[in-house]
Amino acid sequence: MVTRRQFLARFAAGSLGGCIAFPARNVGALGVGLSGSVVSSAAPFAAKLIDVAGQAGLAGVCVSGPPDAKRWIVETTGCGIAFFDYDNDGWLDIFQVNGTTLELSGPPLPRGIAKSRLASIRLPTCHLYHNNRDGTFTDMTARAGLAHVGWGQGVAVGDYDNDGWDDLFVTCWGQNTLYRNNGNGTFTDVTARVGLLQQAPRPRWNTGCCFVDYDRDGHLDLFVANYVDLDLAATPATGSGPYCHWKGVPVMCGPRGLPPAANFLYHNNGNGTFTDVTEKAGILRTPGHYSLTALTGDFDNDGWPDIYVACDSTPSILYHNNHDGTFTDIAIPAGCAFNEDGRAQAGMGATAGDYDGDGWLDIFKTNFSDDTSSLYRNNGDGTFSDATFSAGLGLNTKWLGWGCGFADLDNDGWPDIFLANGHVYPELEKAGLDDYKEPKVVYRNLGNGQFEDVSKAAGPGVQLRRSARGVAFGDFDNDGDIDIVINNMNDPPTLLRNDLASPNHWLKIKVVGTRSNRSGIGARVRVVTGNHAQIDEVRSGGSYVSQNDLRLHFGLGGAPKADMVEIRWPSGTVDTLRDVEADQIIWVEEGKGASNRCYR
Repeated sequence: MVTRRQFLARFAAGSLGGCIAFPARNVGALGVGLSGSVVSSAAPFAAKLIDVAGQAGLAGVCVSGPPDAKRWIVETTGCGIAFFDYDNDGWLDIFQVNGTTLELSGPPLPRGIAKSRLASIRLPTCHLYHNNRDGTFTDMTARAGLAHVGWGQGVAVGDYDNDGWDDLFVTCWGQNTLYRNNGNGTFTDVTARVGLLQQAPRPRWNTGCCFVDYDRDGHLDLFVANYVDLDLAATPATGSGPYCHWKGVPVMCGPRGLPPAANFLYHNNGNGTFTDVTEKAGILRTPGHYSLTALTGDFDNDGWPDIYVACDSTPSILYHNNHDGTFTDIAIPAGCAFNEDGRAQAGMGATAGDYDGDGWLDIFKTNFSDDTSSLYRNNGDGTFSDATFSAGLGLNTKWLGWGCGFADLDNDGWPDIFLANGHVYPELEKAGLDDYKEPKVVYRNLGNGQFEDVSKAAGPGVQLRRSARGVAFGDFDNDGDIDIVINNMNDPPTLLRNDLASPNHWLKIKVVGTRSNRSGIGARVRVVTGNHAQIDEVRSGGSYVSQNDLRLHFGLGGAPKADMVEIRWPSGTVDTLRDVEADQIIWVEEGKGASNRCYR
């Protein structure tokens, strides 16, 4: 029998035909068996995360101000990253958002560089990497028309015009950009054409974003979070204000002391254009927040997508969908605005998942250093409880967290937690106080409502130190386990290939809407094996201003098949599949059932 990696190597070379499906493996060695038994903490963690970015060809450096000092807050937030299949060949490509420096983004010019020479400088751009299906990628940025230059921040993916090709939305400090996928490997900037040009007295600082069909009309709308109403001319210089020191060291100023910015909601008119409905939808009734990551999810199981926003130094937001085109922020009464002590935290990233298998989406949020991350357990009655300490997640307080995700890294049927870290003050490392480049953290889900820190056992890529920001999750080599790509400050990306040594099975599901939006964003998928049930939703955005694979991944443990797969579509349609064989990627088209998808 060939190994899974040997199978993929031969498949990529064209020596094997058929669909992505692997031979059945031994049942019950680890993970969730047919009876739903859970993994023991005594068992070794089978996932091993190895950084293969260099050999894969991911070389683009994410520029965000100078690498050794951060003079202004805009130089600290970094950028998101995306896994998405832009050419529909069944293999995940990567889009890396990039920033710049104040010198290169406009006057004043760097000392000694004349304007005539500026055109010859290789300015930092975003990067599109095409998956070559052999573990390597090719930079296709220029050919695809995506060589954007500027203060890029976040990214979201969704088929806004329902033409079968996923489009790309990139936020910036400045003008956001909507790139329409032309279906031939290229993209067109349609921002002005669709009505998304910003009218503001100064550049908006747009951060997290997500496509979301909030009114369930089959067309993807767009939510955009904003951080600070930034005016550098009015911002105190490093070390000169009350919020410009950290542990006694002079640092850049903010966000405290700077004016917060408003979030925005754009309605898809169904004709290729958008309308700003921010005020009409009630988004402006929640002022005074430093908003970063936007996360969608049906948190109250009413069939309508809500929006959670991780906020820095201010209460987080939970926009509850009122079913009439409006939203109400219920984060405070719902119990997910503060920590259990009633204190606002410096939230950066956020992810949703059903970590305890009760059928309700929980929320995990990363926060600043000298604090824990936050785990909000969904009580199933419209409220959340802070389960950070009871779940065993209160031990790590040193790191500053950014991108994160619930991801079943060992395919045992219980979503684990991965988070990437990195400080915002390089000056602290020079003073010997805090590391600037930090390792990652992996929490293993024990299946009993608790987690175990397995970072040291999860492979050398976890201990790799970078100042990380955006994180995306997806199976880039189609071998049945979840891999991770990370955008690092002033460094190339990290690509963590999951070399999983486990007999556990898996199932990957790609949904295609017909009555619902084509990307299936907002679809709720439930997978049942024995007496164990899992749920997840197709979503745009999340992590830290990043985009995960739109295909949903489920570990099945020892089960050789899923007894039932149920898809609840935004339109209200429900599709149910029975006895779905494990270890394959299936496509489910709304109202038409499933098919194996062959990737040649």
